[in-house]
Amino acid sequence: MTETSGSVPAPIIVTALLGDADHRWFDDLRRAHFPPERNQLAAHLTMFHHLPPSAAAEVKRRLAEETRGVRRPEARLAAPFSLGRGVAYRIDSLALAAIRARLAEGFQGLLTPQDQAGWRAHVTVQNKVEPATAKALLAALSADYRPRPLAIVGLASWWYRGGPWEPLSRHVFAG
Repeated sequence: MTETSGSVPAPIIVTALLGDADHRWFDDLRRAHFPPERNQLAAHLTMFHHLPPSAAAEVKRRLAEETRGVRRPEARLAAPFSLGRGVAYRIDSLALAAIRARLAEGFQGLLTPQDQAGWRAHVTVQNKVEPATAKALLAALSADYRPRPLAIVGLASWWYRGGPWEPLSRHVFAG
């Protein structure tokens, strides 16, 4: 894959990879509650929204260093919360937050203001709906919510070209 589509550079997105069962669960929620015309992506846990295409080799190297021979970080599904016009689930993981902090330090000077701001790990299951629709879903999900372990199996990087993301690299934790 190249870093450009035509002459426009493609930024890089970094995500944490969810285990298969958790990924399916979140995808099912997205299919049920995300506006179909806007649901172009599978469920994802974004760690960085926009790294420059020139950093592709460094991104792959750093993600490999953070995962190679490293046990999966412990993580838990936390309560759903409002996005105003949508709903997301918080993800609690001190270990994943530490990985993200190390990566942010390594990417210093490359981060956009959004990626420099504090990180709030979450998976969005609904977005860009009427506030009343989002409020109703939040109430329903909150009533059924139970904290539980969540599998984080790796890290990945993606080219963003305005539509579905194109894979750049995938890095799996040990065990």
